[in-house]
Amino acid sequence: MASIFTKIVNGEIPCYKIAETPEYLAFLDIRPLHKGHTLVIPKQEIDYYFDLDDETLSGLMRFAKRVAIAIKSAIPCNRVGVAVVGDEVPHAHVHLIPFQTVRDMLFTNTPLSFSPAEMEAIAASVREHFQ
Repeated sequence: MASIFTKIVNGEIPCYKIAETPEYLAFLDIRPLHKGHTLVIPKQEIDYYFDLDDETLSGLMRFAKRVAIAIKSAIPCNRVGVAVVGDEVPHAHVHLIPFQTVRDMLFTNTPLSFSPAEMEAIAASVREHFQ
C-alpha cells in the first residue's frame, strides 16, 4: 500500500508544495512545530532513511539544503534545523524546522495550527526564495 507521501507525490492528496524536482519533493508539514516546518522526501517510496542508496541520499540532502536556504530567507529564525525521525510515515524523509532555540524542535511540543490560507501564504513565501 502506498504511503501518504506517495499519495502526495502522485497528486492523490493535496499539499502545500515548496519545491519539486523529478526526484524530490518539499512541502509544508501539516502539523508544524514552527512556521515553515517543511518535509523533504525522495519521490521513490523507500521506508527507511538509511535504506536509501548513496546517490539518492546525497541528492535528498543537496535538495534539502536548497530548501533550507529558502526557508531561512522567508521565515524569521535563528537557524533551520534538520531532523530525521522516520517513525511516523513509512517513507524516508527529513524535517526542516526553522527555530529560534533548539526547544522549538522538540517533537513533544504541541503542533501549531494555521489556516489553509496561512499555509498557502507560508508556502508561497518560501517558494519565492527557492533557487
